[in-house]
Amino acid sequence: MPGSRRCRVRPVIAKITGRIFVCTKDQWKGADGAVEKRIDFTEGPIVPALLRFICPVLIALFLQAMYGAADLMIVGRFAEASDVSAVSTGSQIMMTVTNLVSSLAMGMTVLIGEKMGERRPEQCGRIVGSGLLLFALLGGILTLLLAAFAPQLAQCMQAPQEAFAATAAYIRICGAGALVIVAYNLIGSIFRGIGDSNTPLAAVIIACVCNIAGDLLLVAVFGLGARGAAIATVAAQLISVLLSLVMIKRKTLPFSLNIQTVRWEGSIVRKILLLGTPIALEDLLVGISFLVVLAIVNALGLICSAGVGVAEKVCAFIMLVPLAFMQSMSAFVAQNRGAGRPERATRGLWSAIGISTLFGVMMFYVSFFHGEILAGIFAGDMAVIAAAAEYLKAYAIDCLLTCFLFCFIGFFNGEGATRFVMLQGIVGAFGARIPVAFFMSRLRPVSLFRIGLATPCSTVLQIALCFAFYAFGARRTRSRGE
Repeated sequence: MPGSRRCRVRPVIAKITGRIFVCTKDQWKGADGAVEKRIDFTEGPIVPALLRFICPVLIALFLQAMYGAADLMIVGRFAEASDVSAVSTGSQIMMTVTNLVSSLAMGMTVLIGEKMGERRPEQCGRIVGSGLLLFALLGGILTLLLAAFAPQLAQCMQAPQEAFAATAAYIRICGAGALVIVAYNLIGSIFRGIGDSNTPLAAVIIACVCNIAGDLLLVAVFGLGARGAAIATVAAQLISVLLSLVMIKRKTLPFSLNIQTVRWEGSIVRKILLLGTPIALEDLLVGISFLVVLAIVNALGLICSAGVGVAEKVCAFIMLVPLAFMQSMSAFVAQNRGAGRPERATRGLWSAIGISTLFGVMMFYVSFFHGEILAGIFAGDMAVIAAAAEYLKAYAIDCLLTCFLFCFIGFFNGEGATRFVMLQGIVGAFGARIPVAFFMSRLRPVSLFRIGLATPCSTVLQIALCFAFYAFGARRTRSRGE
């Protein structure tokens, strides 16, 4: 039966695109000798397997952060403060949209990971085929909405008057490429599910290089400011998707993917939505809570708006390790869940927390005591740098907390407990982050450090909920065993 030890070590034969492939624990080998390596999380030492998978994920996230940071870095050097504010506000909105897409796609990652753990890779082709149609529909809807309501979104964000037109233009241009953004994120979700973190890394490398080149050309040379940064972003992701499709066509996949498999299967779509919608809804509402905090800051003036925008870009880097562990834990737990090895999934959780904590301490020190240096990478205006460094001190505290929270979120996503993940995120956002930020913004004199404390306050509440849910699940498991 799926999940038994015999099934885990037994080679699985599947006919894929006319060729016979044999699955071993760490690779897919074709009859023609072609080999595609993947990581089997269900066998062997836990920490080496996690680290082998996490390293490409971490590099991909770093390059993804560079991808977004390049816009602000180059705009900060070659454009006005109004363009910096426009890019920081507009990119925050687009980040919320991107997180919505990638979170919904997590339903595919978990579902594919389960089938791989069960040694039923032939089912993955049907999952991917239905998922492609689902996300194509989503991309079309986002394109229409973002392009049509860009000025209204800029107004909701209380974009400073000097930056309003540029902010709306940034949102409209990026929104017009929403379908490309969806495809770009979908590639990563599919391949992480089968244990391949190198293909998403290649896609990010291509996008990062193209985006930096586009920013330098359109912003530094042609002086297009925020509009140039938006055009470079969409163009880079389009090039990345096209080149990734060429690479994928040459890869040996553990499942069949052709025109026959790309069809709408209601049962599969429902499973993807059942797993992914709670994660996506949680990310959307959490993203909205961050947008509310940014709107509060925008109301304080152009320097505060630009400073927090710079700080958010720095935070995209200092949170990379927790994010890498969160994504990796989802794939790790999903495979072991499919293989019937829950105890191994639990050991993986605590191993991930231990490693992540070491990095969290280092990031706390750098962010709290050397925030000016980090902010200076993205801006040249000393007033903006000072505002960003003040805000970063609060985020430094969060570095000590997210190493726990993100590992737990990845664990619960892999377990399929996505409704709880949604609940804890919503409670943290609306029970702590927004109220604390609003309260702190009313204290005089206004302090960006105090406003920034809203984030670690939310994380503390979320961690408490995660520990309670984990303890409840462990107690229920023990009672069943007894």
